[in-house]
Amino acid sequence: MATPEGAHVAFSTDTTQFAPIAPRRAAIKKETRIDFGDLSRGREMSDLAASGQQDPSGEETSGQSRRRAGRSGGRAGGGAARRAERTALRNDPVPRITRDIPNFEMLSGDALSVVEANAEIVLEEVGVNFVNNPNALARWRAAGADVQGERVHIPRGLARRLCQTAPASFTQHARNPVNNVEIGGKDLVLAPVYGPPFVRDTIGGRRYATMEDFRTFVKLGQMSKWLHHSGGTVCEPTDLPVNKRHLDMLLAHMTLSDKPFMGSVTEPQRAQDSVDMCGILFGEKFVQQNTVMTSLININSPLTFDDTMMGALEVYAANNQACIISPFIVGGAMAPVSVMGTLTQVLAEVMAGIAYAQLVRPGAPVVFGAFVTSIDMNSGAPTFGTPEASQILYGAGQLARRLNLPFRSGGGLCGSKLPDAQAAYESAHTLNAALLGGVNFMLHACGWLEGGLVASFEKFVMDADQLGALHKMAGGVTTDENAQAMDAIREVGPGGHYLGCAHTQRNFKTAFWRSKLLDYKPFETWDEEGARDTQVLAAERVALLLSQYQQPALDPAIAEALNAFVAERKAATPDAFM
Repeated sequence: MATPEGAHVAFSTDTTQFAPIAPRRAAIKKETRIDFGDLSRGREMSDLAASGQQDPSGEETSGQSRRRAGRSGGRAGGGAARRAERTALRNDPVPRITRDIPNFEMLSGDALSVVEANAEIVLEEVGVNFVNNPNALARWRAAGADVQGERVHIPRGLARRLCQTAPASFTQHARNPVNNVEIGGKDLVLAPVYGPPFVRDTIGGRRYATMEDFRTFVKLGQMSKWLHHSGGTVCEPTDLPVNKRHLDMLLAHMTLSDKPFMGSVTEPQRAQDSVDMCGILFGEKFVQQNTVMTSLININSPLTFDDTMMGALEVYAANNQACIISPFIVGGAMAPVSVMGTLTQVLAEVMAGIAYAQLVRPGAPVVFGAFVTSIDMNSGAPTFGTPEASQILYGAGQLARRLNLPFRSGGGLCGSKLPDAQAAYESAHTLNAALLGGVNFMLHACGWLEGGLVASFEKFVMDADQLGALHKMAGGVTTDENAQAMDAIREVGPGGHYLGCAHTQRNFKTAFWRSKLLDYKPFETWDEEGARDTQVLAAERVALLLSQYQQPALDPAIAEALNAFVAERKAATPDAFM
């Protein structure tokens, strides 16, 4: 079985035993009966309806319309135009979040020094295992490590010195340059869920993922304004052979989206296929001189680096492609139960992995990763959105910044089986911690359910909507003359209201972040429209986004070459589902 991040062993199943339900997007559109006018009115302020005050947009609330029945005005055309403007689905790209807020520094400098010293002791005295990888052992031996069998004891300071050749930030190029992302510094790049073998929606329920599901997620990612990255294995297409599905997944990212994407890591040859396909898409010379993939290399915690992951890392590092070196830790099972102990192990593992990437190619782009969750000591199940996980995230971010490296952590993580209140609470805790903790690359930012076993279409758009709030929060507080609003305070004076003043009229469109999904209507309106909960609204938005999806243009010659490569690679080997 795959880990929740889908990294170590590709999930496989005999699909003939199951009857996967194809994603019925058309059925969703039909059954939910989207009313575009209703979607736009759902953004209005319910307190205006109760008071009968004028909406700043110039539109009447339901309370006003009843009191002003029979009256007509010249504002109708303007209101209709504004409704049409809000209803129109625009997908203006937002390449990344650039923070204008400070990082939350939870641990003192003394505490961080203790973690760093202990991590050096772990590397030197305990050591790390590089299994089934003679080449890695030879590289470490040549670098000065004490290699005993497959155990590598790294002298104090060696791993840290090797990490110094890794860049502090790098640009990942997309085939559409508008969507290039900078990974590092004050920037935060958001990528979708990664690795689930199951999918869920309101029509088909929980089922094994198919390639059509995968393509649907890629399209949703392309249409999601606040999502900067197309991701990698957004779900495992179990209807395709394990040894060939990576080709179809890469082809989907390359043709259905023009955002950056991740490469395959489940076998070194699949990593090489990823590099070769990028050579077709971007040009071989461009790939060798620029980073066009950022891929996930999970560590088998505790302290073990397997040949599959390291083989993929070797391919990517040698070709100047970025790797996220990320321990996969469930506290209490794969690391100590304490925050300080877990941080020590995380730092030791990450430094060993990044140092090895630099042994393969000095200057290879890398990301300091930390996927850490706690465990329910009664059931043994992983738990998400916990205080301890956030504390580790904050501390790991501080350690990454002291190494001058980009940092990966966080996500819309939850253990809930449905996109419900539990999912919302747990996801919100981690999303906010990632923003405040200085995360530069956030995998699993939308769509994650059931501890990473399920990718949910509804939760994908629910999370993607909330990512807009992170953008707003990251912008900090504007303090210029307009923001001070002294003209508004003078104009309104004691006892007045601000809805009609000049300052509000100038700023109301951008003053407050507005959800494209959540319902803010008065109870009566909400009830009349079917008392739809958030999951129903999310299903409607999935249908809306897919109905307006347009495939980004791609040079036909490049598309033909990619398809030919995929066909040739598939024909070269028999299918395998293990």
